[in-house]
Amino acid sequence: MITKEGILSDKVCLITGTSRGIGREIAKRFLEEGAIVYANARTEGCLDAWVSQITPAEKGRLIPVYFDVTSQKEIRKNILRLKKEAGRIDVLVNNAGLIFNEAFGMISLDRTREMFEVNVFGLLELTQLVSTRFMMKQKSGSIINIASITGVEGSRGQTAYSASKGAVIALTKSMAKELASYSIRVNAIAPGMIQTERLKVSLKEEYKTECLQAGMGRLGEPEEIADGCLYFASDLSSYTTGQVLVIGGGYHTSDRSRFEIEFKE
Repeated sequence: MITKEGILSDKVCLITGTSRGIGREIAKRFLEEGAIVYANARTEGCLDAWVSQITPAEKGRLIPVYFDVTSQKEIRKNILRLKKEAGRIDVLVNNAGLIFNEAFGMISLDRTREMFEVNVFGLLELTQLVSTRFMMKQKSGSIINIASITGVEGSRGQTAYSASKGAVIALTKSMAKELASYSIRVNAIAPGMIQTERLKVSLKEEYKTECLQAGMGRLGEPEEIADGCLYFASDLSSYTTGQVLVIGGGYHTSDRSRFEIEFKE
């Protein structure tokens, strides 16, 4: 864990998909390091209980913003809000995601379109607005896209999902080239198997098998993804752009068994 205090002190960060799991841990980690965090979720009010429980030192630095990343109207409305309230965005973390696992030959085009709406088109729309309305004018910023190891290696039973995350990786590399002249860094993190509560429930009896298939003999923790995001968000990565960091503990998707899981973050 990076222990330098206040490494994100007073940086304004927008993080999507913070209602649970990885997104929530990223927001918590950024708060610990002094950031002002605009935490996004789709369902109105779902972050309120969390906000009420934060420490006195974090009061006023965690601000919920409720919008659907697939709604251009809602995105634009909240970008205007951030412009009025904060005046800048230093870090954008595109974490909101949707996954449907379907065997090849049984892939639903409707579900595939839904995944691309969230994982690719929503990410692209939000990133374009944050870049043009804030970061290009600031001549600074860090954009972090949460991809997946499936987008790097592919995976049995996850062809459509892998395609959406592969698109995220391609977007990351191209946007990095587009925005480098503005001193805006664009990087991606590709998590392996990370043991969120929802994943544990979904795996059920396969949980122990999946742990054994990881090179390190365990699944990853959401906090470990958050630490990777902290590196990309901070000035420690000031000369790093267009990179994809796999945080997988030696896990390879070719080793995994297929399981059924559906969720939105």
